Amino acid sequence: MRLIAMQCKAEMLRVIRNPYYVLWSLLMPIMFYFIFTKVVNTGSDNPSNWQAHYLMSMATFSVMGSAIMTLGIRLVQERTQGWNTFIRITPLPSSVYFAGKMFGQSIMHLFSVICIFVAGYLMNGVSLSFGQWTLSGLWILAGSLPFLALGTLIGFMKRVDTASGVSNILYMGLAVAGGMWMPLEILPKLMQEIGRWLPSYNYGDGAWEIVSGGHPQWSSVLILLGYLAVFVILSVYIRKKQRAV
Repeated sequence: MRLIAMQCKAEMLRVIRNPYYVLWSLLMPIMFYFIFTKVVNTGSDNPSNWQAHYLMSMATFSVMGSAIMTLGIRLVQERTQGWNTFIRITPLPSSVYFAGKMFGQSIMHLFSVICIFVAGYLMNGVSLSFGQWTLSGLWILAGSLPFLALGTLIGFMKRVDTASGVSNILYMGLAVAGGMWMPLEILPKLMQEIGRWLPSYNYGDGAWEIVSGGHPQWSSVLILLGYLAVFVILSVYIRKKQRAV
């Protein structure tokens, strides 16, 4: 247990010192939240509902970015620098190394959610019940699993610059097409149809439902589980193929 605790601590320190985490997971979502709730007139008939809705958009946007970019790019860096090879010749079990990495990433997700929730309260006085705050936070943490799997998939790339470019495209594309930057209803009909099948939309929709007084739809849960299964299967396949070469 002490070995696991030390590895988790090391992973948390590495994540929080990563400039990608600070920029994409904290500064950028809070900046967007300020712009689209305090500066830009969205035309919403109920500003308080929009402020709560967009707060969930930015919280899911933050965690999705951390899972895809921070984790994926770091995995590529570690492999290209020979860190994975070095770990294999140490007494540290690979299971402990992986557990520490996932734990550290999850703690950073929790920290991101708390920071963005606090920003929403301080900027706009977003008022939700204790249950809504708690359930939306738990949903955001649990729903990040498919994106962690996607980040792991990106981590199998051979070059850091390739991984950075691909993860940026995926991150921004999923955010825009999934209705995180703007409501899906204002996008063209074709994009709406596509967006409703994306993991990003179903991820955000669960949190939007909670703050509006409802609960995540079973369709969203099933779609996210489907993406998780696909990404995990692809990761296992690529890992076996790389080891065989």
